[in-house]
Amino acid sequence: MDITELPVDGYEKVVRCRDKASGLHALIAVHDTTLGPALGGMRMLPYASEDEALIDVLRLSRGMTYKSAVADTGLGGGKSVIIGDPSIKSDPLFRAMGRFVDSLGGAYITAEDMNIKIVDLEVVQQETRWVTGLAREAGSSGNPSPYTAYGCLVGIEATLQEAFGSSDCKGRSVLIQGVGAVGGRLAELLAERGADVIICDINDERVASLTKEHGYRSVPDEGHEAVECDVYAPCARGATLNDESIPRLACKVIAGCANNQLAEVRHGQMLTERGILYAPDYVINAGGIINVAVEMLPGGYNEAAAMERIEGIRHNLAQVYEIARTEKVPTHDAADLLAERRLQAGKIAKA
Repeated sequence: MDITELPVDGYEKVVRCRDKASGLHALIAVHDTTLGPALGGMRMLPYASEDEALIDVLRLSRGMTYKSAVADTGLGGGKSVIIGDPSIKSDPLFRAMGRFVDSLGGAYITAEDMNIKIVDLEVVQQETRWVTGLAREAGSSGNPSPYTAYGCLVGIEATLQEAFGSSDCKGRSVLIQGVGAVGGRLAELLAERGADVIICDINDERVASLTKEHGYRSVPDEGHEAVECDVYAPCARGATLNDESIPRLACKVIAGCANNQLAEVRHGQMLTERGILYAPDYVINAGGIINVAVEMLPGGYNEAAAMERIEGIRHNLAQVYEIARTEKVPTHDAADLLAERRLQAGKIAKA
């Protein structure tokens, strides 16, 4: 196994692993451990080149630092990527990945991400203990989706409070784009609280099934941005807030659990100019990582502790909106400022 450190300004450690025996070609980026060890998922994609994979792992690890800082998880930010076809997996490959993770001595803790399943992580765990998000039966935190959905509900309530002066979901129309594991559960939670739930998805069968089961309203996925509603909740693909969609939006609030909702940073300013209140994605969708982070507490995972900590999303978003008002900046910039202030406080405390 050949492990090589790649010097990258602004990152604590970036390493590459090539293992001929298993075919592993992977990268791990540890962005910042000021607030604790770097937690971030492992993904597997057929990147066109190592440079493309490096760009991805650097972007994602930095994002995890900010996400963990705002969520107050007591953790830093990192990420790992495996360069390869996710349809071709093997135990030797994931065992080699486990040894690669272990070589960082706990500075990086891994978890599920794109194209990586619990069964893959169970193989990784044979070589390292720095793995989270495994099955509940194994004493881990299990599927993060319900916790991400609940955190998004808490965030919607906080954003309604900011936008309308009341956190009550009753009678509020919420358009959810993407009703998979997270968006589907979010729809249920909102309906339980009396919201008028509208759904759309690229999977028409999924929409038809949920509409029949729960009585939601549905709209076609194509052109859904123009549907009038109080809250638009993107819960699937990223970059849906862009030059084409933003002028068509007919909502007062955007608060959903999808990652990387802004196609470009400047689109946050466009939303502000249109008078649309945007709940920064990495603040509102932190329920999953908060749940996983509870595994790191003394005594191990405790669901009640996780749910209590997820409630903190309400307070974190309130702080973001206060910063946005006082500093006169878009909410996505306000979220970054909050993260940077918490990181700076951590550095002072460690000095």
